[in-house]
Amino acid sequence: MAGPTAFSDEQLRSLVNLRQRYEVWIAAERELASLPYDLRRKSVGKRDYLYEIADRTGNGRSLGQLTGENERRLMDYRAAKKALKERRASSAQALDESGRLVRALRLPLLASEAGAILREADRRDLLGTNLMVVGTNALPAYAIEAGGFLGDAPDETEDFDLAWTNPEPSDDERPLWSLLKAVDETYTVNTERAFQARNRRAYAVEILVAPSRAGGMFRTDQPRPVPLPEQEWLLKGKPIDHIVACRDASPARIVAPDPRWFALQKLWLAAQTKRDPLKRRKDYRQGIAVLDAVAEAMPQYPLGSTFESELPEELRPAFSDWRSTATSDRKPRWQ
Repeated sequence: MAGPTAFSDEQLRSLVNLRQRYEVWIAAERELASLPYDLRRKSVGKRDYLYEIADRTGNGRSLGQLTGENERRLMDYRAAKKALKERRASSAQALDESGRLVRALRLPLLASEAGAILREADRRDLLGTNLMVVGTNALPAYAIEAGGFLGDAPDETEDFDLAWTNPEPSDDERPLWSLLKAVDETYTVNTERAFQARNRRAYAVEILVAPSRAGGMFRTDQPRPVPLPEQEWLLKGKPIDHIVACRDASPARIVAPDPRWFALQKLWLAAQTKRDPLKRRKDYRQGIAVLDAVAEAMPQYPLGSTFESELPEELRPAFSDWRSTATSDRKPRWQ
């Protein structure tokens, strides 16, 4: 087996600091997001009223005359918003320093476009509840979980795969679409691939879903994924959760599937003859690298008989081949 190449002590420290600083920053972001967009005093005739403003266009509603309780409400709101903005600004400066250090230390990085989406998803409390990273962009998080650089695992991608994981519909009827539009107004749905959205720079976001989770999406939301049975495997086990740096040094949180199930699903995809040959090669290399890393550096994800007994028939050949074949002799089943 070719396990991960261990990170240095300095690299590990930088990742710890990145996470700590991110958690302070995102907490301030979430608290700010929970506040009304704005509270304002408005005069109507000879009376003053308190208005809650909903958006930048000034749409809002009256909360009643600005006397007594509403006067205190306005003062408390302004004080809280000012304090949170100051906390966010100070934490953002420290977070930026950590991101730049992680990048300078040549640790695994995430595409900047994906990072912007994940930050907004985390601000909205969608990561780990409604959304999970399921494609190539999960690899930096698996490397952190293993404490080292993965083996020969291609990590370049021009798209971003997210899976919808909540079986129950959210209060927001279009959480996906409002998320993407908040990140970049130029995102539009690909009319030929309804599960994909692209922005003006042709960066693509693809939404996947397991049949058991499809009912958690409103029909009005988009992109609209086609339920795939193999996505069910990625809901098993214990997900990982790590903070990574992007290529522009900005931070992002990745919640990704249990690495064992991710790796075996990749190996299963590599054996599908209808799949693009280039993608199959990438799938195989990623699956082997992650499974090797699990065996060598992730004892918290055991690969013994208990795990093997949970495997569906479709995944047993891939697991058996990996376990019984020496690294130097490995060849994809489809070659």
